Amino acid sequence: MSDLEQRIARLEALEAIRDLDARYCRVLDDGDWDALVSLFTDDGEFVGLSHARGHAELRTFFAGLAAGGLTAFWHHVTNLEITLDGPDSARARSFLWQPCVQDGTPHIAAGRYTDVLRRVDADSGGVWRYVTKQVTFDYFVPLVEGWDHGRFTVASAAATYPGRPFA
Repeated sequence: MSDLEQRIARLEALEAIRDLDARYCRVLDDGDWDALVSLFTDDGEFVGLSHARGHAELRTFFAGLAAGGLTAFWHHVTNLEITLDGPDSARARSFLWQPCVQDGTPHIAAGRYTDVLRRVDADSGGVWRYVTKQVTFDYFVPLVEGWDHGRFTVASAAATYPGRPFA
């Protein structure tokens, strides 16, 4: 494989992983459990609020979130850092910001995803899937309480931008 072909393959892998993360957020928020578990390898696992491994456990876990009181959520993932460990393996980290509804109360959460990924069916072009998707939370609090307990306000934020008018 030429240098140019290697560079193109690298860029295609990075973009495919970014797309996988975007699809994960969309199908999770839409409650499309079959599409969600298809984004994991057959032995893939989710680690965070619980630990589920394999498609059957993953589907049961994600479909059961509402029964546990988490009835709505909107996943916003950013700052995706991808490390390609080889042509068919990668690691990724990203920042999660998640407004949600827990037990009827609006909440706000933020944390990090740490992923291990593998390209499956590499001989036929392959698709990237999660081997492990792990979430850790920095905070998960009722929105009315605020995430910072009042340390940061619009006024304090405006003070960091002298000369800029804020309403």
